[in-house]
Amino acid sequence: MNTAPVKDLHRLTVVITGASAGVGRAVARRFARTGAKLALIARDPQALNQVKQEVERLGGSAITFPVDVADAKALIEAAEVIAKEIGSIDVWINDAMVTVFSPVWAITPEEFRRVTEVTYLGFVHGTMAALRHMRPRNRGTIVQVGSALAYRGIPLQAAYCGAKFAIRGFTDSLRTELIHAKSNIALTMVELPAVNTPQFDWARTHMQRQPRPVPPVIQPETVAEIIFQAALKPQREYWIGLSTIKAILGNMAVPAFLDRYLARHVYDAQETGVPVSATREDNLMAPVAALHRTRGSFGGEASNVAFAVPGPAARQLALTTGALACLAIGVLAGRALPTRSKANGIIRSHLQR
Repeated sequence: MNTAPVKDLHRLTVVITGASAGVGRAVARRFARTGAKLALIARDPQALNQVKQEVERLGGSAITFPVDVADAKALIEAAEVIAKEIGSIDVWINDAMVTVFSPVWAITPEEFRRVTEVTYLGFVHGTMAALRHMRPRNRGTIVQVGSALAYRGIPLQAAYCGAKFAIRGFTDSLRTELIHAKSNIALTMVELPAVNTPQFDWARTHMQRQPRPVPPVIQPETVAEIIFQAALKPQREYWIGLSTIKAILGNMAVPAFLDRYLARHVYDAQETGVPVSATREDNLMAPVAALHRTRGSFGGEASNVAFAVPGPAARQLALTTGALACLAIGVLAGRALPTRSKANGIIRSHLQR
């Protein structure tokens, strides 16, 4: 993707949830280089202050809000302050997330609820807060940071996958409402591959070995560049990386095959050989102060290169895959069905028994 022109970007007011680490922190840095006015939202005030300093060193400005996105009232109040203090909200990027690595039978209802409240309802609350300010002006862009796992569930991440699926359903529904209202508000969802962020260092896990991203892995700055572009040139969706495209299209074409493949291979692919420490901290219920950074522990294998397939191309890929899948099913069905003469023989043989 070509780098967007920076003309007038310093006038933008951009809100980023999950801004204290990982992709959200990388996105904040990317917008900071344009001189944009940023509102940074996350739970840890000290980590937010560190990001604010980074933003200001890069040429942007920022205000911080130590808010849990699961708290709808606090998030809506933060949006009011943002609009009054730094200007009307132009771009709202929903990125905050938590997860638990666990088979469903080992996760507790409280853990599942917490993942849903942050990773799904946090996006809903953020979107509602953004719409309150964008609808009266009839302009603005909302970016949902999604995942290939919004299309294809994998083992050990049922809570996270369920939340990402829900975000996509919510976003599609909202999109139809905006179209019906003839709104000029843009809504885009960016589907990510595995990214080298701290989530694997501080996510809660019920497994015996430390979690890791399913390879191939992309650096957060590379993903942040594409999110930056998506915010300025919104399409319906962006699919990032070959692994995302393969997961989405593969699930459309051969979902049952993927069920078996993932069951066989993706347990081990999400674990390192390092045992989980008895003193491991996790950020499910509260922040882990020491681990706030942009990159995680898998930089040695992470790539700085990824391509993005925007909305029209993604739809064409989906249509082509669907057509090929239908053709394959037709061929297989044709081979499975007996000829008329063979069928008559089968019937006669059955009747003679």
